[in-house]
Amino acid sequence: MLDKLQIVKQRFDEVSDLIIQPDIMTDQKRYIALNKEYKDLKVLMEKRDEYIEVTNNLAEAEDIISEGADPEMVDMAKMQYEEAKERIPKLEDEVKFLLIPKDPEDSKNAVVELRAGTGGDEASIFAGDLFRMYTKYCESKGWKVDTVDFSEGTNGGFKEIQFEVSGEDVYGTLKFEAGVHRVQRVPQTETQGRVHTSAATVMVFPEAEEFDVEINPKEVRIDFFCSSGPGGQSVNTTYSAVRLTHLPTGLVAQCQDQKSQHKNKEKAFKVLRSRLYEMELAKKNEADAAKRGSMVTSGDRSAKIRTYNYPQGRVTDHRIGLTLYDLSNIVNGDIQRIIDELQLAENTEKLKANSDVI
Repeated sequence: MLDKLQIVKQRFDEVSDLIIQPDIMTDQKRYIALNKEYKDLKVLMEKRDEYIEVTNNLAEAEDIISEGADPEMVDMAKMQYEEAKERIPKLEDEVKFLLIPKDPEDSKNAVVELRAGTGGDEASIFAGDLFRMYTKYCESKGWKVDTVDFSEGTNGGFKEIQFEVSGEDVYGTLKFEAGVHRVQRVPQTETQGRVHTSAATVMVFPEAEEFDVEINPKEVRIDFFCSSGPGGQSVNTTYSAVRLTHLPTGLVAQCQDQKSQHKNKEKAFKVLRSRLYEMELAKKNEADAAKRGSMVTSGDRSAKIRTYNYPQGRVTDHRIGLTLYDLSNIVNGDIQRIIDELQLAENTEKLKANSDVI
């Protein structure tokens, strides 16, 4: 373990030296990447220091016990020995998880899209419920949620809604939500009291920086139109909403959230970059998932990942077979337990895949 950590320390020392070099500081892309690596390696260095301290404590306690000179010192050494022996395996597990290669996308902000699927009006209402769930969850994490575009359902909720989430390690957390979410309940529009099944699709993209994706302005058609929906007197009177069409791929991004045409255009370009970036990332994720046999983050948008069953007060995540009978809290944003279990499952898969390296 110490041999592996020594290799990591050499890299940490190298990165520490690089981030203060003037030529690195002027290269924004490399500087940001090295700063992120430094932050991750620093956590490992702190674990390394703790591991060295605990192993030294164990060796010291063994020496005192073997000498057996002072009974009081021996008793204290035995306590130190037991504490160290109990802590070392846990520390080794923590270090193993930290040594798993990190996905560089995980630290990025995210663009999230919710789309009503099968189920008509009830699907739109459910998409609205999911938006509320994610908004409350993001608030609990101290993340900022910024709506980009939306299309309201005829009886409430959204046919689709798109929003940006900014904060720490947003994409690495929310990427587990991508897929088809299914709801089983009696719809508000149902007069016979029958339970219906409806669905909504969640898509999560890492927010791409300008240096991640270069867009040729000549390959983008820009259309301006009047905003629709709530938004005050300026709605439907000014051409502030912006729609971008990327001609080579046919991808469309639009924004009508801001009153300023310039701000809407800026947001729409951000979404377009993220979608183009996600296209390439999806290919890589599918290849990685096939290699690992992973169902946790396979990138398959058509995969049914979770069911919210209202009559039974149950939420089931089908990827890991997790069932929680706490639906009311979960739909009010308490989804951290589910995400924790999914992250654990993914890390366990990665640990197996990298067992020959770690």
